[in-house]
Amino acid sequence: MKVLVDNGEYWLRNRGDIAMMVMTVDRLREHWPQARIGMLTDEPRVMRAVLPEAEPVFAGGGGHWGRSGLGGQLDQVTGTRFLGPAALHWRAATEVPKHHLRGVRDWVRSEANALIGGEQGSESAGMPPLPPVPAAVSDASLVIAQGGGYMTDVDLYQAHRTLNLLEHAQGLGIPNVMIGQGMGPMRDPELLRRAAEVLPKVDFIGLREGMRGPKLLAELGVSSDRILVTGDDAVEFSYRMRRPEIGGDLGLCLRIADYSKVSDSARDTLGAVVRARAAEFGTALAPLIISEYDDEDRTHTLPLLTGAAKVRAVIGRAGTAQDVARQVSRCRVLVTSAYHLAVFALSQGIPAVAVTASQYYDDKFYGLADMFGAGLRVVHLDADNLETELTRAVRELWESAPELRDTLQQKAVEQIDTGRTGLDRVFRLVEEGPGGLSG
Repeated sequence: MKVLVDNGEYWLRNRGDIAMMVMTVDRLREHWPQARIGMLTDEPRVMRAVLPEAEPVFAGGGGHWGRSGLGGQLDQVTGTRFLGPAALHWRAATEVPKHHLRGVRDWVRSEANALIGGEQGSESAGMPPLPPVPAAVSDASLVIAQGGGYMTDVDLYQAHRTLNLLEHAQGLGIPNVMIGQGMGPMRDPELLRRAAEVLPKVDFIGLREGMRGPKLLAELGVSSDRILVTGDDAVEFSYRMRRPEIGGDLGLCLRIADYSKVSDSARDTLGAVVRARAAEFGTALAPLIISEYDDEDRTHTLPLLTGAAKVRAVIGRAGTAQDVARQVSRCRVLVTSAYHLAVFALSQGIPAVAVTASQYYDDKFYGLADMFGAGLRVVHLDADNLETELTRAVRELWESAPELRDTLQQKAVEQIDTGRTGLDRVFRLVEEGPGGLSG
């Protein structure tokens, strides 16, 4: 049994994506203990450190399976115990920060201005040539496009790469599924065309939200019997980190990136509000870092703490997704522009204020709010009365946090159960054939 897993984070610098990888591999390993689970990556040594239960499939090297038998076991042992941790810490120590990764990503997105074929008005022309489909797919028993928010105009390169992989698996008759997916926004003509070609043939699609995804998939021609709204793959990951007692910190993360623009005045207002609320509540501010791309979370979060009376230590660059989830567990309320920090919080019964400045994040956060109900307040950073709205949201959630805790955790349990139901369908697909999906 060989399971090939695609994902939206080949560089392994986003702890939210890593949390989804960990959970996916855990669930697969529970059902198929002896399977070879290959995870596509551009950082094979780092992968050994952050995901020891998976086998790195080096996308940049052609995407081949590694050695099997005793040689493969030796690679795993040396990688997880020695080479992987060394590579992770070396990268953390030497990238302070490197800009080439963000530069590549920004270039990919800024150059995506028309169809690959040149159709006017599309954002896909100018996109770098897509890599060959990984060689490992040819003898895979199952191909999984794992959770993420990459099937969207914001990440055209990854979206097209994943569609090519799924289409190739379909051509070979290999079961292919998508799990924990966020779909859209999707307006790019070429992406819409390719999605309409490939997605209706995907055997099963698990969605992380039910507000936007089902409608978009229906418009693309995907049959409703192939779709299930399951919640995010990281919900169970974070739920496992919950603490019996409620925390006391006020968590904060601000990300400003090409896909998440924030004005200077909104940034300054956000900082002033969280510092004032921390002082009002007599609590510590906790900086929460989920992404290490060009220090995008550190660069914009840490300055907002200046002047606060009490600040928790920030996580190191080699810190794990588990470390961040534990930091979140010590919070009573979060203020975040990073989607997965809100997932980490809500899954543990902790309310959050989500701040957004783009439709991409509007869709993410409103979809998440729909999955959890009360406990997530969405505040737009371009609001005229931003200070008032933020202050009200933080105060109200701080007051109601104890009452919301059980309800949010119950919502997490429901999503965990549904996510496992979705994977049961995947297991039956492989073990019983397409007829098993209706069981």
